[in-house]
Amino acid sequence: MEIKKQHIVLKTEQLSIGYKSKKEETVIASNINIELQQGELVGLVGANGIGKSTLLRTLTKVQQPLSGHISMDSKSIDSFSNLELAKSLSLVLTEHSFSKNLTVFELIALGRQPYTNWIGNLTEDDKTVVSRVMEDTSIKELQHKKCFELSDGQLQKVMIARALAQDTALIILDEPTTHLDMYHKAYILNLLKTLANKTNKTILFSSHEIDLAIQLCNKLIVMSNSEVISGTPKELINMGSFDTLFPKDLIVFDNDSGSFKVKK
Repeated sequence: MEIKKQHIVLKTEQLSIGYKSKKEETVIASNINIELQQGELVGLVGANGIGKSTLLRTLTKVQQPLSGHISMDSKSIDSFSNLELAKSLSLVLTEHSFSKNLTVFELIALGRQPYTNWIGNLTEDDKTVVSRVMEDTSIKELQHKKCFELSDGQLQKVMIARALAQDTALIILDEPTTHLDMYHKAYILNLLKTLANKTNKTILFSSHEIDLAIQLCNKLIVMSNSEVISGTPKELINMGSFDTLFPKDLIVFDNDSGSFKVKK
């Protein structure tokens, strides 16, 4: 039987991330070799301050790598123009920089900017895309509401819908469950899982919700002080990759349950 070859959406090779100044270079993480396949939900996890946001900024060309290579669809990310990148990758940040006086429909429609004319007029096809992604994220009834009227959970779904409207192969979200309660954290991550399966888009998100990520993700990227590794949750559990994420004086990782436990 012929084995179907998986399509690699994003790949890093010997990537080193951090910051440069005139006097010195600060390395946050190095030797990062990861592959993101089409249709995967991938969680980026690690302790606070370990460098998850730095990695995401580097993968999205917001920040330059110290060394190494990043490619999308076998093409160096450095060769992408801003417009080409906007048609290949969409980004959802923790802090929102848009006017909350926009309606839900207007905000989602901003995702169509890479495809509209210079005036920004929406075609019927654009409106169809906006309508479809509102259906996919179950927010059609919110389309005429102003964004300042929304709860944190509703607004996060709108931001995901805007990224879907941008129609990119890769969607990257930085801490999409921040400010949400436990139910809505699970709801948002489960929604991302459903969308990855339904749309065949690759979705990468950073999160502190490691227990939820283990349950829902096809693949995890684990950042620690010593290394950055990726694999399926089962592979990483068997490798003991979660054992060294945090000091063991208070919590430990339980391999049997696949979750962290408080030491008693």
